Amino acid sequence: MTENSDSLGRKVFFLHPPVIIQNQVIDELAQEEFEVYAVKNEIKLRHMLKRYPGSIVFASICDGMKETAWEEWIKSVLTCKEISGLDIGILTSMDDGNTRQKYMGQFQLRGGYTVIRPDPSAVIKQLASNLNGLNAKGRRKYIRAITENEQNITVNLPINGTYVNGSIRDISTVGFSCSFVPDPELEKNSLFTDLQVRLKTQLIKVEGMVFGSRMQGGEKIYVILFPQHTSPDVHSKIRRFIHTLLQSRIENEF
Repeated sequence: MTENSDSLGRKVFFLHPPVIIQNQVIDELAQEEFEVYAVKNEIKLRHMLKRYPGSIVFASICDGMKETAWEEWIKSVLTCKEISGLDIGILTSMDDGNTRQKYMGQFQLRGGYTVIRPDPSAVIKQLASNLNGLNAKGRRKYIRAITENEQNITVNLPINGTYVNGSIRDISTVGFSCSFVPDPELEKNSLFTDLQVRLKTQLIKVEGMVFGSRMQGGEKIYVILFPQHTSPDVHSKIRRFIHTLLQSRIENEF
């Protein structure tokens, strides 16, 4: 693992994920604060792994490529000098010893050999265990998305009978940072019980407390934290939004 991935966590790519992984497993792993992505182009992923050292790839060896092509691809990325800190795991519907031995013995993969079963909960549990064993989250506890260059990601604060609109600069399930024009001069520890957080087309109503502020480039940035009693549904919506946003950015890199 690289120093950066240790502090920020590791990107987890599912290459050629089957339907059950794409539609159920990835979303649930995102809810557990893993930074997960679905990728369907092995050639472009190989180049991307050079930009993101310390990544983890789960290869769905029953999909996307022939068996020999999978073996060649895995060997090529593991031996590439421009790719560092990479770990690979196998996803397959084949629960047989020969296939397991071929991949786990030949390549000594640390990401495990996960058999895809009809019950996604068992797959999720095993993959989460594998990811924790690979220290996929690093030292971070929560995924944070930088949003300062995005449109329609805003916060409305109720102040003196009206709402003041600000731009959200980053967000996680812990809280967010934001800025306002003009500056409403929020006081530290101020509690707002009716915040309106807009995440693109989604409007979330939640409580928030001003944790503090800092100056950045001549602009005051406020940090607002969600209280511990924030609804799990709110946390789920924020995680799903972050995952969707990060997935779209990866796709744009392709």
